[in-house]
Amino acid sequence: MSRSWPLPAKPWIMHQIWNDLLFAHWPVPVEIIRERIPSPLPIDTFEGTAWIGVVPFHMTGVTPRGIPALPYFSSFPEINVRTYVTIHGKPGVYFFSLDAHNKFAVEAARTLFHLPYFYSQIEVKRTSNNTTLYHSVRQDPRARQGEFLAEYRPSSPIRHAVAGTLEYWLTERYCLYCQDRRGTIYRGEIDHDLWPLQSAEAEISMNTLPASFGIKLPEQSPLLHFAKQLKVKIWALEKLNEHFSDE
Repeated sequence: MSRSWPLPAKPWIMHQIWNDLLFAHWPVPVEIIRERIPSPLPIDTFEGTAWIGVVPFHMTGVTPRGIPALPYFSSFPEINVRTYVTIHGKPGVYFFSLDAHNKFAVEAARTLFHLPYFYSQIEVKRTSNNTTLYHSVRQDPRARQGEFLAEYRPSSPIRHAVAGTLEYWLTERYCLYCQDRRGTIYRGEIDHDLWPLQSAEAEISMNTLPASFGIKLPEQSPLLHFAKQLKVKIWALEKLNEHFSDE
């Protein structure tokens, strides 16, 4: 059992496959997050600490339900900057940014899902020793410039995170939260199997994406995880007509 609450009653609307994904996480003080996310959202912490994640990967099979995959529209790289919030016992993800190398996907996601998508020039290469070379340069005037350059690879056998651990808390989340221009908060449900996690190694040469939102990362190595592939189903946003406070 991967999720801790039932699936939505309505049918899912979109399918995606996430490939060669790196979780790079850093602990940050709660007050840094509080200043930079919508005030109604309660910040989720692990043992009193908030976390920032930078997550590069490549998407395939990005299709609305019942529509076949089309090469340009259904396959492109993405990288996101995220933190964690929870409402009514449903821990989720809040995105500072989602950079994608597909202008159509950027504009569609901004309109339909109220998500801060930005266009970036992204190159992804895979080498014979299972290393992913990833380079993203933001080219969207709606956000400050940001760049990410890294090489990363798995370094352990596949495992599933154990409930109650930090790696479970960081990765096993089955919804996102966002806010539209009018201040309305939404929840977007997702579903997938347990993450096929592996420990990871990474050489991060450039990472100015968090800094583009005024977030200074600590002077320490990130906590790293790799996942080769994960199939995901996505539901339409649900409006939450309430006010919330940190718990």
